[in-house]
Amino acid sequence: MKKDIQLPEVENVYVAALYEFNDDFNSNEWNIYIINKNDEALETLLIVSDGKSTKKKTSTLRKKLERLPAKTIAHLEYLQDDLTSFENAFKVTYFIGNKMYHKDFIFPPHSISQKKVKEIKAIGKKGVLAQ
Repeated sequence: MKKDIQLPEVENVYVAALYEFNDDFNSNEWNIYIINKNDEALETLLIVSDGKSTKKKTSTLRKKLERLPAKTIAHLEYLQDDLTSFENAFKVTYFIGNKMYHKDFIFPPHSISQKKVKEIKAIGKKGVLAQ
């Protein structure tokens, strides 16, 4: 039964929005990354993302990563400037060994903003961490 499923607490895994320069378009843009600061690799990652505002909703995106090695990051998606005013959710499920982990990472509306950019110590870059 669903109530019998025990999910351990997610630790040392983050989702971040980084404001980066794109050489191809000669402009800055927001990109979403998943960060693994664990000493072990994450296996079979499933990421489901969507955004919503009071009147609009984005399409749902699904991404699978076979493996995210220890102490690394991976690009998930580009985020259009129009969507920074939305609540953006990233539902992340993965395995470490035989244990399944899950967490919903949320960027509240307007939290992805140049004004809110801070140093992300886990990767040594500037950006915004999801809650």
